[in-house]
Amino acid sequence: MTTRPRRLSTKIKTPAALRKLLKTFQKKRQRVVFTNGCFDILHRGHVTYLEEARKLADILVVALNDDESVKRLKGDERPINRLAERLEVTAALESVDFVTWFEDDTPLALILKLHPDMLVKGGDWKPQQIVGAAEVVAWGGKVRSLPYLEGHSTTRIIEKTRKKPRG
Repeated sequence: MTTRPRRLSTKIKTPAALRKLLKTFQKKRQRVVFTNGCFDILHRGHVTYLEEARKLADILVVALNDDESVKRLKGDERPINRLAERLEVTAALESVDFVTWFEDDTPLALILKLHPDMLVKGGDWKPQQIVGAAEVVAWGGKVRSLPYLEGHSTTRIIEKTRKKPRG
């Protein structure tokens, strides 16, 4: 018997709604894993990373930088895709249970609100560099840095498309 994929709208949650929901999963001793990023142009590196994060989770939460924070972090030409579009594309991934967003340059306030059991980032981040790591460890959670798939980045895709001759 095949199970139907969940509707995208059920996977996109406001931070407040998500906190209430995650509490119910954690009461059932389900491990909530949190990761974050811009996820501006979804690529193989993102998909591989999220599949690895999912292996550690009962519930995988992905938090996206809102448009203004992407612009502050990446420059005036970013994001390429607006938050609403990035939320839907990320929610469409089978590995992702819930998607939310944050407005600050770092997800610290959201991490404190959601209280995940594990915090993960890509291998280009050492565990001690990961925002929220000390807080998650302090409440008994874990922090992991997952392997980074070399050569796959949104910046690289943008640079490559700019170099292609038109014609």
